[in-house]
Amino acid sequence: MVVVFLDSTGYLYAQQDRRPAKPEKCATMPILAATFAHNPLLKAKYTKQLETFNRQMQLRKFSRQQNALKVAGTTDVTYTVPIVFHIVLTNPAIVTDAQIMQQLKILNEDFAGTDPDSTGIPSFFRPLHGKGNIQFCLAQRTPMGDITNGIERTVTTTTSFIAEKNGVKHTSSGGVDLWDESKYYNVWVCELSNDILGYATFPADGETTEQGVAIHYKSLPGGTYYASYANYDGGKTLTHETGHYFNLYHIWGDDSNSINGNCSGSDFVDDTPNQADATIGCYTGVHTDACTTRGNGILYEDYMDYSNDQCLLVFTPEQMDRMQTALLTYRTTLLASNGCTPVVLHQFDAQARVIAAPPARICSNNFSPALTIKNKGSQLLASVIISTVVDNGTPVNYTWNGTLVSQDTATVSLASVTVSEGVHTVQIYTSFPDGAADQDKTNDTLTTTVQYYAPGQSVSESFEGTVFPPPGWDIVNPDNAITWQKVSTAATTGTNSVMINNFNYTANGQQDYLRLPTINLSGKDSAFFTFTVAAATFTDTSITNNSWDTLEVLISTDCGLSYASLYKKWGATLVTHAKANTSFFIPSASEWRKDSVNLTPYINSGNLLLAFRNTTENENNIYLDDVNVRTITINPNLRAAGFLVTPNPATSKIQVQFYPNPTGLRGIGLYNLMGQKLAQIDTPSSGLASTLYTFDINPYPAGMYVVRVVFDDRVVVKKVIKN
Repeated sequence: MVVVFLDSTGYLYAQQDRRPAKPEKCATMPILAATFAHNPLLKAKYTKQLETFNRQMQLRKFSRQQNALKVAGTTDVTYTVPIVFHIVLTNPAIVTDAQIMQQLKILNEDFAGTDPDSTGIPSFFRPLHGKGNIQFCLAQRTPMGDITNGIERTVTTTTSFIAEKNGVKHTSSGGVDLWDESKYYNVWVCELSNDILGYATFPADGETTEQGVAIHYKSLPGGTYYASYANYDGGKTLTHETGHYFNLYHIWGDDSNSINGNCSGSDFVDDTPNQADATIGCYTGVHTDACTTRGNGILYEDYMDYSNDQCLLVFTPEQMDRMQTALLTYRTTLLASNGCTPVVLHQFDAQARVIAAPPARICSNNFSPALTIKNKGSQLLASVIISTVVDNGTPVNYTWNGTLVSQDTATVSLASVTVSEGVHTVQIYTSFPDGAADQDKTNDTLTTTVQYYAPGQSVSESFEGTVFPPPGWDIVNPDNAITWQKVSTAATTGTNSVMINNFNYTANGQQDYLRLPTINLSGKDSAFFTFTVAAATFTDTSITNNSWDTLEVLISTDCGLSYASLYKKWGATLVTHAKANTSFFIPSASEWRKDSVNLTPYINSGNLLLAFRNTTENENNIYLDDVNVRTITINPNLRAAGFLVTPNPATSKIQVQFYPNPTGLRGIGLYNLMGQKLAQIDTPSSGLASTLYTFDINPYPAGMYVVRVVFDDRVVVKKVIKN
C-alpha cells in the first residue's frame, strides 16, 4: 500500500507501508498527512508556521554559540504543565491509579533527563543526553472547578478506537470530550486498533477539540503482561507522543521505509544524527546506517525513535530546547493554568451548575426552568434562593429546601415562565446558601437563550435574507466546531444556500442539526417536504467499507426530545457530483437534485419539528437550498362526495375530480340531454387512476349536460350547466 506523507517542509513523497515490528509505534504522521490532504489551506498555514519556528530555533542556536551560552533546556527554570488522563475502556477499572502514577513518574523523569536507567547510556551518547525543564502535574481541579485527582474514567461500548477517526476524543462517538486544551494536557488511554500504540497532535495542526495524545492502555507500565506488548509496556509511548505534542518529529525524518533510506528527511534538530529509518528492537554499541556511516552512528536510544521501551533513554539538548520553545510559543497558556492548584472549599458556596431547562428550542410559549445546583461548600447545604430573569425583566425567586452534602448535586424545577415569539435570554442564579452570603460568587450565574415561534403550516426558504439562521430556524452544534453555514458560492434560487464543510471537518462521527420552524399540519389532507441538495465525496463511491458523510431528514413530535428518520442518504445515494472530488466541492448549476419527503402520515401528529442532520466522516461538502413544506387541502364537498364536477355552471372547461384516487374506474363520458355522447375519456385497465380529468365544453351550446362516470361495479352521473 502506498501512503502519501507530508514532510514538514511541505514536500510530498510516497512511502510504502512500514511496519518494523508489531505493534506499530505511532500514527501521528499519517494522521497529519490525511488532515493536510483534506485541508490545503491548513497545510500551507502549518508549513509557514513551521518554517518560522525552525528559523527561530536556528537563531536561538546561533545566539547561544555567539555568546557561549548553554542550551535553554538545561536552565534551572521548571515549567509545570497540568495533565489529565482520560481512561476510556469497556472496563476502565483495569487501569489502576498506581499505573497512572508510575506513568507520570516515567514521563517526568524522561523530560528531566533523570531516568534511573540513563546511567547505562553508552559513553559515546552521553554528550547527547539532555536535561530538560518541563514537568507534569496531575490536575487537581476540573474545568468547572471541581476536585479531581487528574484521572477520569469513562465506560464505553467501543471496544477499539481507530486512530484516524479520533473517536476516543469525542463523547458523541463513544469517547470523552477533552478538558480545556488551553489549560490541560489531555491524554486519552484506550484500546487502539490496527496495532497502533499512540498518536499525538502537533501545535496548531487543526481541531482545537482534539489537542492532546492518545495511547494504548497496554503501553502503560505496571499492568497485566501481554506478550505482544512486552517491548512496549514501559511507559515510553507517552514520552514519544508528548515529544510530538511539543513539536518534535521522528528522528529519522519519515523519509523512507528502506533500510537504505534516501536520508533527505529531517527532524529539524541538529544534534540528532541523520538516520535512514525507524529502529527495530534494541541495538547495542555503535550502529551505523546509510545516512550515518561512521562515527558514533545513529542515536537509537532517542525517545523519538521506535526502539523497544527499555532502550529509549534520551532526548538530546536541542530536542529539549525545541520542546521548551514550542511550549513557550504555542502552548504557553498551559503555564498560566490553575489546573494543578488545589480547590479551596468555602463554607457557603452554592454553584449554578447546569441549566437543565429550557432547551434552546421550545414549541410552547410556556416553560418551566430547571437548574442543577452543586454544593461547593464544605458544610451541608439545606437551602438556597434561585432566581430566574428573562430578558432583563423582574427576577422570579424560588427557595429550594433540601439536604445536599458537600460536592453533591441536585436538579431543581422552578416556577413556569411565559414568553412571546422570538429569541430570549434566560439568566438563572443562586444566592444566600443557608441564608448566608455566597463566598464564591463567580459560579452563581448561568445564562442561556431560548427560541419560541408559534407553529406555522408551511415553510418556504431559499436563504436570501440577511439573518442566518432565518427566524424560527436554529442550529444544534454539539462540539461548537464546524457546522451549517450560509454561503453565496452556490444556489438554486437567488445567490445563497446553506452548506456544511465536511471537507475540513475532521471530527468524524460528529452530528450537526439544521432545524426548521415548528409546523402544525392539522386539518390538511396531505403534506410534502422538498429541498434541493448538492453533495460530493472525497473518496470514490465504489470503495467498500468506507465511512461516508450522511444527510438525514428527521422529524420530532416532542419538540426535539426524540427524532424519527424520514430520509437518509450517503455515498453514491447522496452525491450529485459523480466522481470523487479531492478538492473543496462547490456545485455547478447542474449539480443539484430536488428531493422530496412525504409528511402526510404526520398531518394529525400535533406540532412537528423537522431537521436536517449531517454526520461527518471528513468526505466533502453538502449544500441545501429551496427548502419547502407545502400542504394540500381537499374541497370538503369533494371529500364528502368522493366525486365532483367543477365549475358548475361553467363557460368553457369542466374538471372531473375524485378523492381519493378512484379504483375500478373504466371511463368518463360527456352527454347532452338527448343522450348523445359528446366526448369520452378512457382510463387504463391497470395502474392507479388520476384524481383529475378535464372536458372542453366550449364548442357546445349553452344548456345542461351530463357527466357519466363508469366504474367496474357502478355508474355515477352528475349534471352540469353551461352558460
